[in-house]
Amino acid sequence: MSASSETVASPAPGLHPEFATGALYAVLAYLTWGLMPAYWKLVPELSAPELIAHRVVWSVFVTGALVLAFRRGRELRATLTDTRRLGVLLITALLVSVNWLVFVWAVLNGHVLESSLGYFINPLFNVLLGVLLLKERLRPLQGLAVALAAAGVLNQGWQLQALPWISLALAASFGAYGLIRKLAPIEPLVGLTVETLLLAPLALAGLLWLDAQGLGHFGHGTPARDLIIIGAGLITALPLLWFANAAKRLRFSTLGFFQYLAPSVQLMLAVLAYGEAFTAVHAVTFGCIWAALALYTWDGRRALRIA
Repeated sequence: MSASSETVASPAPGLHPEFATGALYAVLAYLTWGLMPAYWKLVPELSAPELIAHRVVWSVFVTGALVLAFRRGRELRATLTDTRRLGVLLITALLVSVNWLVFVWAVLNGHVLESSLGYFINPLFNVLLGVLLLKERLRPLQGLAVALAAAGVLNQGWQLQALPWISLALAASFGAYGLIRKLAPIEPLVGLTVETLLLAPLALAGLLWLDAQGLGHFGHGTPARDLIIIGAGLITALPLLWFANAAKRLRFSTLGFFQYLAPSVQLMLAVLAYGEAFTAVHAVTFGCIWAALALYTWDGRRALRIA
């Protein structure tokens, strides 16, 4: 299915099968990502790099099993022998690994609130990428929404005398990842499998080194902890696969606005479960972002009714 399937849909995209399927995949992906801090909190003794290495290694097994189950072996072999596609997937693999590393570090070091801000920013970053690179046009109110979000980020930087680098790094890395995966003519499951295969040698080498130094945790604790570590592959692979399928069916700017699910859940976890402070500065910043999201969404629905 072409990435522009929603563009050619009827004026009521909510009734179009491709839009409905893409929306379902987006909800599954973003809801899982929203709950992910709670998962990483189950193994606080592992460092962020060790967790990322386990995510990669166990994801290879999960995606490999899915390739066999869905009979994508021929497509996988074709991608592995295509230099151009391998180059694209190496870039996306590096982008998603940076996103994982920043996010897990933030969770383990008590910055879930700032990570949620990054994922609130990301939809608007997607909109900017859509305008600048995909030539998607914004209506005046949509442009105002982007400006409001930028004001929120600038407020955070001005009041705290430092830009929210965790938030910006998460938004930029995942925004770029999503854009490239949308444009790349690669089947989602095959692409994710190759990404993990490209990262696996470095990840495995790192885990072996940690174990040789007596610093590794897998196999040196309770069976329950080992199962949580192995499960990292499943909760890593499935939402990325769902996201890739959603990206193929929805406009890039539309896809971004499903993401409010993930940071909303993360925000509630940060404040209600982990006791992170929600200050007046945060209130202004998040208020700008929420207003921008509401304005963009309202304008989109208004345009749909007019059409």
